Amino acid sequence: MSTTVPVSVSDARDQLASIIDRARTEHEPVFLSRRGRRVAAVIDVDDLERLIKLAEDMADIRAAEESREEMRRTKSEPTPWEQVKADLGLV
Repeated sequence: MSTTVPVSVSDARDQLASIIDRARTEHEPVFLSRRGRRVAAVIDVDDLERLIKLAEDMADIRAAEESREEMRRTKSEPTPWEQVKADLGLV
């Protein structure tokens, strides 16, 4: 996590271009603060897209773990892939 001092929102208004450049080149978020409290961050769009993909992947992993746990708890068998495709009308 970034340990840089946050930039106040009022200062950020005057430094927006350099804040964006800093976030893009350093690949670290630039935090914005209001009354000494972090309220927002500027982050490189590629870094954000990577974070979103990782979050989506993690959600999928957790859902799969929950499904496996439910199958163990209920002692049910997985549905064969061919059956799933047939149920969805994909065959």
